[in-house]
Amino acid sequence: MDYRRVLLGTAEASGPRATEAASAAVSPPGPALPRSANLIADPADLPFVTSPGTLRGEMLYRMLGRTGQEVSAIGLGGFHIGKKVLTDEGAVKLIHEAVDRGITFMDNCWDYNEGNSELRMGLALEKGGYRQKVFLMSKMDGRTKTEAAAQIDTSLKRLRTDHIDLVQHHEILRYDDPDRVFAEGGAMEAFVEAKQAGKLRFIGFTGHKDPRIHLQMLDVAASRGFHFDTVQMPLNVMDAHFRSFAHLVLPYLGAQNIGVLGMKTFGDGVILKSNAPIKPIEFLHYSMNLPTSVVITGIENQQNLDQAFEAVKTFKPMDKAAVAELLARSRPYALDGKYELFKTSSTFDGTAKNAKWLGDDVSGVQDLAPTME
Repeated sequence: MDYRRVLLGTAEASGPRATEAASAAVSPPGPALPRSANLIADPADLPFVTSPGTLRGEMLYRMLGRTGQEVSAIGLGGFHIGKKVLTDEGAVKLIHEAVDRGITFMDNCWDYNEGNSELRMGLALEKGGYRQKVFLMSKMDGRTKTEAAAQIDTSLKRLRTDHIDLVQHHEILRYDDPDRVFAEGGAMEAFVEAKQAGKLRFIGFTGHKDPRIHLQMLDVAASRGFHFDTVQMPLNVMDAHFRSFAHLVLPYLGAQNIGVLGMKTFGDGVILKSNAPIKPIEFLHYSMNLPTSVVITGIENQQNLDQAFEAVKTFKPMDKAAVAELLARSRPYALDGKYELFKTSSTFDGTAKNAKWLGDDVSGVQDLAPTME
């Protein structure tokens, strides 16, 4: 599919949807994508924010790339809100309090907790006009047009909304994922058509395995004239030392003004098990100090929620010396990726364990593929 033609054609329409479509048009020339995953000579040689964001009430707000949308610097993670440790009523209460206190970015995914995460969030947002107060994101696993389109429609029903603000290709973990997404009959065709139909507003992708796979996704997109609105990736105090998304991917996203969604600040609690001499608030401060639009964190109880707001209240941009000191404390625990299990094990690879979520190969591949007997 010629995404330059499709996206620019969409932009010729009028109204706010057209403005959003124009944001996905051909990106301006920028720096070449980095290719090296060698050890970083200076872990603290990173891009940092110069301003914490705009403070209103208890929350800071930042711009989401070039979308023109302002979002809360902390986002509510969808996976944790669907856990069995919470009841439906408890999850709704947490979401409502989070929004009332200023969190506007809602993270979710088609496959989280067998759909329960989306169902709970939809229940919460349908009440009292909360849907209009948030920027809603969800992610789709499907790699084919057919599978991705069906998942988008299912998510819309669960979330009880007529559109999702941001939809992302989920778990870009394998080097063939970009080719599958952008293939003829691939998932990107479903995303673009859903955008044209008003079912979604912006398009991104997410993954947690290796920064070079993120670069491959960006490279394939650029070769097809497609500009992502957002990219989601692990950004934490361990990442700077091992297969670093912050070092290899973040500078490119900044140059292209692509919205950065940080995740895995605590690695679902695994990073905390390292017992590195770093306070939980410092983990959040580090991620917020990078040029992230939003840092998504799991919130499954009142303590998690209060901690997120305490991190906002106490955050001040750190200079390179302060970041270097923090990273020096994490270095002994980070060099082999032991506590970043999402990079070094299959623990977090939902689509690897449930390949059916991806859908079958597109017809073009099936027609060419040899018989494996």
